[in-house]
Amino acid sequence: MIIFFNPISTTPGKQPLPLSLMALAAVAEGRWPWALIDGNIDPRPAASILDAAPRERSTPTILAVTVMPGPQVVQAVDVCRRVRAARPDIIVVWGGYFPTQHTETVLQSPLVDFVIRSQGEGPFAALVDALHGRASSPALDAIGGLSWKRRGSVIHNALGALTPLEELPELPYHRVPMAKYLHRNYLGRRTVAHNTSFGCPFACSFCAVGAMAHRRWLYHRPARMAAAMRHLHDTYGVDAVQMHDMDFFIDEARTAEFAARIADMRLSWWALGRVDRLMQYSDATWLAMQRSGLKMVFSGAESGSDAQLAAMNKGGRASASLTLALAERARVFGIVPEFSFVLGAPPDPIDDLSRTFDFIRRIKRVNPAAEVVLYTYTPVVTEAGGVAPLPADGFAFPETLEGFASPEWRQLSMRRGDGLPWMTRRVQRRARNFERVLNAFYPTITDPRLTGASRAVLRTVSAWRYALRAYGAPYELRALQRLMRYQRPETTGF
Repeated sequence: MIIFFNPISTTPGKQPLPLSLMALAAVAEGRWPWALIDGNIDPRPAASILDAAPRERSTPTILAVTVMPGPQVVQAVDVCRRVRAARPDIIVVWGGYFPTQHTETVLQSPLVDFVIRSQGEGPFAALVDALHGRASSPALDAIGGLSWKRRGSVIHNALGALTPLEELPELPYHRVPMAKYLHRNYLGRRTVAHNTSFGCPFACSFCAVGAMAHRRWLYHRPARMAAAMRHLHDTYGVDAVQMHDMDFFIDEARTAEFAARIADMRLSWWALGRVDRLMQYSDATWLAMQRSGLKMVFSGAESGSDAQLAAMNKGGRASASLTLALAERARVFGIVPEFSFVLGAPPDPIDDLSRTFDFIRRIKRVNPAAEVVLYTYTPVVTEAGGVAPLPADGFAFPETLEGFASPEWRQLSMRRGDGLPWMTRRVQRRARNFERVLNAFYPTITDPRLTGASRAVLRTVSAWRYALRAYGAPYELRALQRLMRYQRPETTGF
């Protein structure tokens, strides 16, 4: 029996489909019995896991857990601790971004037996076969991307070949409660999450994708992508899709063909792509994307400084001027650009803030509809196992799984600056004050609860601050946004 567990990862009412586990379940379908427990919709996941586990123990029961940094770690640790206490025979396997980056720390915990690094479908199936003792199954040390314990030591197998996505089966939508994963938001009334590719060929130093995919990009072809859209539309009434690809827009021909294939479906959609790649697209492709229903594109602008972009190893043709050009191009085609920024990079976080604030104002002059998402500089584990970008003195990752599950580290992992040595109170205060003024003068379009009147009030009250760059102590805006229950763009499901 395989029990897939998706720890809680989002705010109530925003839970996306557990796509990574559904991909594993698709491989398991017809081979082994399985159940999927989602902490986003199940208030008692540990109890549900134990209820699903067979009492008969002649064959292994495997608990497969996907874990992202942040809230998922907290619940994953808690649930695995409860399961292990009640059923120590259950084999626990972790996969996903977090255990791929922190494999050694995860396996030092008695709560986890195996970690699968990088792409999981092939290695997981091989591991299940091996645990069932099938004659044709590989030995543990021959399973690519598997990390495991042998006589107290942690063994890291070399990565094997990645499986082309076209060779993997379709997701088992019929086995999950789809009604609970369809949400009303800016895109549509019945918005669903989807994924069409794995990986990214770039190696930005602040991004965790490098450790997951090692600069590979695997993808579905346009025909399969469009068929999935039509199935979701016709079977579940989906009218909008958020593409959760690490980078959707790598291949222009693929994008153009996909856009043409879904143009008759009247779907709205959102996806993530690099600034430089999108600027290489032809006007014909942009027009095809517009006609297909593309409503918003998320891009990592990161900084208004070309030197800082180089330090982040953005690669390609990334530059501040190109970000401004994308803002203008998106305006021409009526597609909303959404730009994320990394604030407060050492060694001079105050100077970094000032430069970024000025650049965001330039973007807003070019395209007032542009959405802005602000994060703080937070180191990640690189593909080679180091830490990048180089952290300031005083920073270190926790040495235990329990440390990563602590309230202090959970707050830090939310990328709001709490607990980082270079994000002093002064730096944090300046960042949050600017964010509050910006969000008042340019209220997000992604919060469907904001009315025209409330947007006008926010803009009027904040106008003098934005005009004079008077960001300090915006107490009146804080009170007003709390009264309106204003949600920043990154908290509204985009």
